[in-house]
Amino acid sequence: MLDTIFMMKNIPLYVEAAKLTVVIGIIGILLSLLVGLVIAFIQYFKIPVLRQIASVYIELSRNTPLLVQLFFLYFGLPKAGISISAEGCAILGLCFLGGSYMAEAFRSGIESVERVQEESALALGFNRRQVIRYVVLPQALSVSIPALFANKIFLIKETSVLSVVALADLMYIAKDLIGLYYKTDEALLLLVISYLIILLPFSIVAAVLERRLRYAGFGN
Repeated sequence: MLDTIFMMKNIPLYVEAAKLTVVIGIIGILLSLLVGLVIAFIQYFKIPVLRQIASVYIELSRNTPLLVQLFFLYFGLPKAGISISAEGCAILGLCFLGGSYMAEAFRSGIESVERVQEESALALGFNRRQVIRYVVLPQALSVSIPALFANKIFLIKETSVLSVVALADLMYIAKDLIGLYYKTDEALLLLVISYLIILLPFSIVAAVLERRLRYAGFGN
């Protein structure tokens, strides 16, 4: 039988941990969106040196686990005299990992816009910046939205490893309670419920947007 009294007593701990997880996740996601957009346009404009740097970053980011990246930030950088707080390491880790995935999502959206539309806009008197702003970017975002939301959900789930940098997130609280009281089932059930409460709204919004975009004729 589950110890419901224990669960009710410790719900406030999970609420506080969930707040921290959401804040860290949102900041990391926003920064990864910015990084991803910049990287995508670097690839789009084929800027020689920056394009090679962006390619190396994407391969390094996508082929190393977040756990390893966090270890490097939290334990490796201090050896070089660079100390970052646990929250800073968590945000940087999510940004570094998420930026590469967001870049690929944006890149696929940008490449879906036919070149003839850009050429037509230029022929109508648009400058290059206006073409990007009014022609390329709106269509690219429409195509990229499903992948972007999938990446956001992925990054929120990746916050489960942030406890390795002594951050009091949801996983940290669950492991702490298990270690102190040996209430494994109760602690893990509260952990699962917490992540469901956080992630379900993202999933629902993503499904609704994807359905509306499909009905509107985008993403074909």
